[in-house]
Order: sequence, then C-alpha cells, then structure tokens
Amino acid sequence: MNPTATTTNRRQSGSREWLLAGALSLTASLIIIAPFFHWGSASGHDFEFHVSSWLDVAGQWKEGILFPRWTAWANHGFGEPRFIFYPPLSWMLAPVLSFFVPWAYVPVLFIVLVQTFAGISAFVLARRLLPYHAAIFAAVIYAANPNALLIIYMRSDFAELLANAFFPLLLLAALRLTGLLETGKASRTRAIVGFAVTFAAVWLSNAPAGVIMTYSVVLLFGWIGFSERSWKPLAYGATGMALGFGLAGLYLVPAAYEQRWVNIGQVLSAGLLPSQNFLYTVIDDPEHNLFNWIASTNAIILIVATGIAALVVHRRGAGEDLISEDAKMWRVLLLLAAAATLMMLKSTAILWDVLPKLRFVQFPWRWMSILAVTFAWFLAAATTKPRYRWIWMSTTIAVLAATGIFFVRNTWWDADDVPSLEFTIEHGRGFEGTDEYDPVGDDHYNLPTKGPQPQAVILPVRDGLPVPDGTRVFVERWTAEERIIRVESPEPARLALRLLNYPAWQIRVNDSFIRPESPTDTNQMMVPIPHGQSTIRVRFTRTLDRTVGLLLSLLSALLSVTLLAVTHFHFY
Repeated sequence: MNPTATTTNRRQSGSREWLLAGALSLTASLIIIAPFFHWGSASGHDFEFHVSSWLDVAGQWKEGILFPRWTAWANHGFGEPRFIFYPPLSWMLAPVLSFFVPWAYVPVLFIVLVQTFAGISAFVLARRLLPYHAAIFAAVIYAANPNALLIIYMRSDFAELLANAFFPLLLLAALRLTGLLETGKASRTRAIVGFAVTFAAVWLSNAPAGVIMTYSVVLLFGWIGFSERSWKPLAYGATGMALGFGLAGLYLVPAAYEQRWVNIGQVLSAGLLPSQNFLYTVIDDPEHNLFNWIASTNAIILIVATGIAALVVHRRGAGEDLISEDAKMWRVLLLLAAAATLMMLKSTAILWDVLPKLRFVQFPWRWMSILAVTFAWFLAAATTKPRYRWIWMSTTIAVLAATGIFFVRNTWWDADDVPSLEFTIEHGRGFEGTDEYDPVGDDHYNLPTKGPQPQAVILPVRDGLPVPDGTRVFVERWTAEERIIRVESPEPARLALRLLNYPAWQIRVNDSFIRPESPTDTNQMMVPIPHGQSTIRVRFTRTLDRTVGLLLSLLSALLSVTLLAVTHFHFY
C-alpha cells in the first residue's frame, strides 16, 4: 500500500471525526439556547453583572482603551476597579461578538460558541482512550451536562461557563504531563507548555474555577506520583503550574496585590459563605434555600450517574491489566469524582477553612465542574459495549432533557435586560456596583443612583459654607481612564468628581500632584482647588504591580515559545 495514500486517508478520517464532533456539539448548543428565541434571555443571578461589564468594555474600546482596568459605568458612573479583579477572557470575548450580532443576541452567541468548544474539548479527551462513537457521545453530553445547564439557565455565570469548557483539555494535558498517557520522549516539554497554556486559560476565565482546578490537578499529580512511586509527576506538574501562573501573571499579580485597596471581604458576606452552601444546607433565607436545593439535586444527578457508569466500566474491564492506560484513567477519574463529591459535603468544612483561597470559591456545589468531566467520560465509556449502548444513550439524553426542561420552566426570562442596560449607559445612569470591588472607605449604597449625574460640581472649601459666586466648570475630556476639567473660582473651593478615589488615580491641579479628599460616608473624589483658573487632570495610571504582572506574562510566554522551538528542532 502507498504510505502517502495511507497518511492522507488517516488525515481525512480524522478531519471527518472532528467535523462531526463539532457539528453535534453545535447542535446540542443550539438546542440549549432554543428557548431564548421565544422567551428572551435566561436572566440568572449574574446576568446583569456580566452583560454590564461587556457593555462597559465595548464603550471603552470606542475610546481607544483596548484593555480596560476601571469599570467606568459601575456605581452609576462613579466606577470601580472591577476589571482588575475579574479575569479578562469572558469580558474580552463577548464585546467582540457584538461586532457580528446585536447586543440582545450576544449572550446567545456566547453560549453557543463556548458550549460547542466544550463539546470539542471533551471529544479530544475521550478520543484518547475511547472508540470514536463513544468520544462523540462524550462531546454531546458534556456540551449539555447538568452543571452547564444550571449555569446557562439559572446562574448566567458566563465566565465560569467558559472556564469549564477548558477543563477536559486541561485534564488531558495533566495526564500527558505526568506520563500517565504516553506522548513520547520528544514531547515532554510540549506537554509542559500545553498544560501551562490551558491552566492559564482557566485562571484567565474564572477565579473560582481556577482554584478548583488547581486543587484538582495537585491531587492528580500527587496520586500519580504516589501510585507510580516516582517524584517525576510532581516535578513536571509543579513546573507546568509555575509556567501557567506566570502566563496568567498580568491578571493574578494585580488581583492579588490590589485586594488591600477594595472591600474584598464582602465576597464572603451572609449567604455566600461555603458553610451556608453545602448540599441541601438550609439557612434563614427561603430564596437561598430554594436555589441551593436545585443546585444540590443537580449535583446528586451527576454523582449518581457518574457512580453507576464508573461501576459498569470497571466491571467490563475487570479482566484487563491493572497497569493499562484504561485502568489508570479509570482510577484517576474516579478519584477526582470522589474528591469533588466530598468537597460538596459538610464533613469537609475544615478543609474550606484551612486550605488557601478555597473559601473564595464560595459555593461547594461549584465542584460540579469536575464531576461534569467525569460524568461525560464514564457515561461515554459505558457505551463501548454494543449490547447496552442504546439504553445508556437514550437514558442519558432523557435525563439531560428532563433537567433542561426543569430549568427552562423555573428560570427568570426577560427580553428587556440587555436593552435596559444599554439604555441606562447611553443616558448616563450606569449600573450597580459590586460589594467586593468597592474601594476601601466607600459605601457604594450611599452614592447617588438617580441620574444623570453631573460629572463635576464645585463645593465650598468646608461643609456649611456657601458656594463661591461666579464659579464655572468646563469638562474638556472625560473618558474611562482620563478626565480633564477646567475650573474658574474667585475663592478656594473643592471640586467633587463623579468618581471614586482609588490609589491608581493620579490627580494633578495645574502643575502640582495632590491627594484627594473624600466624604465620610463615601470615597467620592474631592479635589481641593485654589482661587482663579485651574486645570485638573485625573489619570488612571499603571501601578507597579500591573507592570510586574505584565512582564511576568511576557517572560513566561517567551519561555514557552523558546521551549517549543528548542523541542521542535531537537525532534527533527
């Protein structure tokens, strides 16, 4: 047989497999969002938070700010540093989609693209060990897994949805990195870089998902090192994670350093504590209890289905070599599923208190993101035997359909959410701020919310005195990161800006840098001005931590490219 013809046939067969996996994942995604065209957007808990961020970013792009840091329209125009603390991938992707569809359809297109990618991601993982038809099934059920349905219909956490789409790829990269799945000697360095890139992508998508996946891969590396009696999996894993953290440095370094400048502790306020969100936990809040019951039941579906499928797969492979890739994969995935299940139970409360940053995950049921991967893999593996294949497939699809129908009937549909947010921004009213991103010293609930508000107002030099006669204010430039105001006042006064004070803001009055004042109940920026004419320039500067984070990402990217290049030339 002609070797060239054989290679061509394999490539064509591989292309057809990828196309079918992508097409079926796309089909599943379109079925998921079909109700959106009838009822409008599924307005879950975080819908306004994400869409308002997207609209703010799109507005800043028009001002020439390509990578926003300050959320200009938060707190009804007073702003907040949301984009420093919230990972950038989701709020950078969605505004791009607005170039192709109206804003009302951006959430729909976002879901379709992300879940199609999620299905392909699951296909890549499953195809490594499972037959083609089983890998295709894994793609479909991961694209429509119960956790994704909960996020899409009831939570609207678009960033977490994006992070979860990377999970199967990251798990595959981790298995290759440790050598559990053979990749060849020449590709060890490539495996490190591949893992690091995917690891960074998760962190740049959603921080709670990053914490969950970090602990999951640490457990995986530790288990494989223990079972193989080798330190190499731990060493390779630590190297890949270090490089991944470096790639995500442009986000992680500022987010970690600047937490001292905001009320980050509010992320763990009443109702958001892990202790209040274990499976079926009840507190003195009926709405919280109802949603926790729904999320808990969703988790139980994943746990039971995964457990049954894992037992079936184990029984079918009981006679296989215990050191085969299939057997090792079964043990690793079962370990991850068991760990994720335990982390949702009250018995692990001590771990939520002592393990670093774990409490910032807030909701233990978020560990369903790990269960969803094992759910897809074990159920797909259970279909490898023809005898019960259609029973498994039809039962799984029926469960997913029933779950989806429940969410469709019990979520809050609203066709006006996106247009309303567009209207408030266009008319200068902005949107609500976020408790945990409120600058220290501010209580954003005391800020005026009804607008439109003036951008700058002259106040007397002390409260209780009259405003000097003959004062005039001219706003010459007002963008998200720069404000220039010219003031004429016959007496010394104060200029109250529609802006919250934050250490990254640099204020200059005429040729002198000054420190702003603030009211006692808010952190609104008050600039003292002398008599006569004054020019006030307020600019959002690049702080040292942001520079360090960017340099770390650039150096890590350069190192990754260098490693790939060296490996490529060595291999050939």
